[in-house]
Amino acid sequence: MQWYEIALTVLGSILASNGLWSLISRIVDKRSGKDRLLMGLAYSEIINRAEQYIQRGYISTDEYNELDRYLYEPYKKMGGNGTAARLMEQVQKLPPCPPSRKEKQL
Repeated sequence: MQWYEIALTVLGSILASNGLWSLISRIVDKRSGKDRLLMGLAYSEIINRAEQYIQRGYISTDEYNELDRYLYEPYKKMGGNGTAARLMEQVQKLPPCPPSRKEKQL
């Protein structure tokens, strides 16, 4: 028996073993669990902040940039749903700062 036949036999045994597939499965499950947790936290924070800004009626540039760049964009790239997108559309329509006293009187 040649060395490459032995190597192929050993490699085949390792790949076919339940232990290896079990380890791979646990790694994937752990990662997907972390992803779901991150998605849930981001979703909750996006919804809370967006609703706060919409109710208030305006959003500062810094608030918008933080919400969009650091929460919504990563959330969207991870496969986030349409609820956050709909709220972000409403946030984008908000005036960028508190209305002046003149605007409030009109």
